[in-house]
Amino acid sequence: MTVTLADVAARAQVSPATVSRVLNGNYPVAASTRERVLRAVDELDYVLNGPASALAAATSDLVGILVNDIADPFFGIMASAIQAEIGGPGGRAGGERLAVVCNTGGSPERELTYLTLLQRQRAAAVVLTGGAVENAPHAAAVAAKLRKLAEAGTRVVLCGRPPAPETEAVALTFDNRGGAHRLTEHLIGLGHRRLGYIAGPEERTTTRHRLEGHRAALAAAGVEEDPRRTVYGRYDRRSGYEATLELLRRDPGLTAVVAANDSVALGACAALRESGLRIPEDVSVAGFDDLPFSIDAVPALTTVRLPLAEAGARAGRIAMGREEPPPGGIATVRGELMVRGSSAVPRA
Repeated sequence: MTVTLADVAARAQVSPATVSRVLNGNYPVAASTRERVLRAVDELDYVLNGPASALAAATSDLVGILVNDIADPFFGIMASAIQAEIGGPGGRAGGERLAVVCNTGGSPERELTYLTLLQRQRAAAVVLTGGAVENAPHAAAVAAKLRKLAEAGTRVVLCGRPPAPETEAVALTFDNRGGAHRLTEHLIGLGHRRLGYIAGPEERTTTRHRLEGHRAALAAAGVEEDPRRTVYGRYDRRSGYEATLELLRRDPGLTAVVAANDSVALGACAALRESGLRIPEDVSVAGFDDLPFSIDAVPALTTVRLPLAEAGARAGRIAMGREEPPPGGIATVRGELMVRGSSAVPRA
């Protein structure tokens, strides 16, 4: 037999309207009354009609987290930290919120599809992680979706993503330019002048910003940039391996490889070793992000540590309304240069 709202009201000795107010969280109810209603819900195993309740309350207990690739630790760390802040009591029915991780696979179309689905589900909050696609029509389409979400009462937070003007989205951006500048500056300080750079996908903001920081450091030191020493690829180990072989083919005299991220750097290390080169005696290697395996690589990777867990946790708190957004809705998160064995040998 299906338990009804009236059954819960009878068990809690309140009116059905009071039960509705407690479950929807849209009207103040005395703490003792709320506790009695929730106890009756548990005892009777009453199941709230989620879609109907969301329609009545304007938002649901659903929180969407968009990631490029959940198998990539960069996104996994942020998603885990966000979800940890979303969990716990506080939903409209007094229980847990439901976090849904949406894996776009880097597809702009999937990104828009997930935003549409979350809009239809009247999500309480949406957090978008990682860089954005640099495509004007797509950026305009995403901005339109974010505006509609905000207008419907959904909190929107961008974590590690550039700001989206005129959308009301809060942005916690990573200082990719500054981090890349300090990383390349460190290698130049060791005497390197022939640096190969393995960039990420050309259409990503993260790729452009990190490459701009690298180039700015070269220019500041008076090191001429050679276009042959930049190769684009994916943010994965295989890309680092293949790109490094290509860089060595173009310039066998490279003394350092700067990788778009730590996974790419691992691939670069494998390619260098297979080519008979020692790290760092022959070629220094640097990554970015300081993913968990970076310190356990042999030798440990010099990299830029981004506080992924901290940024994700803050994004989660802002999405849940438990922390005030930064002034102006935008905060820049700086990375920390981690100097380790893979770049330890100064060049003559």
